[in-house]
Amino acid sequence: MFKVDRLRFGTAGIPISTPKRSTLDGIVHVRNLGLDAMELEFVRGVNLRPELAKKIKYVARKHDILLTAHAPYYINLNATEKAKVEASKKRIIQSAERLHEAGGWSVVFHAGYYLKQDPGKVYEKIRGEIKDIVKSLQERGIEVWVRPELTGKPTQFGDLRELVKLSEEIEMVLPTIDFAHCHARNVGKFNSAEEWREMLSFMEDRLGREALDNMHIHISGINYTSKGERNHLNLQESDMNWEDLLRVLKEFKVKGVVISESPNIEGDAILMKKKYEEIQI
Repeated sequence: MFKVDRLRFGTAGIPISTPKRSTLDGIVHVRNLGLDAMELEFVRGVNLRPELAKKIKYVARKHDILLTAHAPYYINLNATEKAKVEASKKRIIQSAERLHEAGGWSVVFHAGYYLKQDPGKVYEKIRGEIKDIVKSLQERGIEVWVRPELTGKPTQFGDLRELVKLSEEIEMVLPTIDFAHCHARNVGKFNSAEEWREMLSFMEDRLGREALDNMHIHISGINYTSKGERNHLNLQESDMNWEDLLRVLKEFKVKGVVISESPNIEGDAILMKKKYEEIQI
C-alpha cells in the first residue's frame, strides 16, 4: 500500500466543467483546476474495461492525481437473500480490481442496512463478509484500502464505532469518514471543532497514526431531517462549519484525500483546497 504524502483534494467523479466527459479528460482537467485527486464513480456499475484502466493509471501518474473509487450503490452485505450478498461482494471486489489496475488507492462502499435487526448481529454478519472480500483481494494480489463508509441515516450500518472496530479486526480495512453523513446521521450534531477533535482522537487511539495518515474523507453540505440524510448541498448553502473542519484536519496533520461530494463538485473542492492552504496552525 503506497503512502500518501499530504492531504489532497479532489472531485467525486469527472469535474462538471470538463470539456470532453471522459475519465482520462477528467483526470487532466482535475490537474488543470489545481486539484490533486479524483474519485472514480462506479455507482451504477463497474463499467471500466481493464485496458482503459491501464491508460488511466498512466495519465493519473503523469499528472500526479491520486485515484479513489466509489463502489456501486446496490450493496447490502446484510441482505436476507444470499444471492444479494454474493452480488454485493462481487461488486466491491470488481471495484477494487479495476481501481488497482488504474493505480488507485482506496475503494469506498456503503456496507448495508440493519433491516430492524440487532446491531450486534448485523455487525458480525457484515464483518464476516468483508473478511471474505479482503481474503479474495489478497489472493489476487490486489492492494487497495477497503473502506466501509460512515453513512447518513440511522437505518444504515456504519457509525464511527462500528467502522473503527471493523478496521481493528480486519487488515486492509479503514473507514471512509463522510463528515456530512455524520452530521446528518446525528441530526445536526458533529458540526464543531470539539466534536471533530473527539472523532479523530478516537480513531488515533484505537487505530494508531496510520489511520490519520491514510484518511479517505468525503465533505459536502447536507440537507437532513430527523431520519438523517436527504440530499447533498453546496458548502456555502449549508449549515456545515467546513472551515473549522479543515482547521481541525490541519491541526491533526491528517494525510490522505478529501473528496468533494457537493452538487458543484469542483467548485467546493477548489474552495476547500484554497482555504486549507491559507490556514495557519
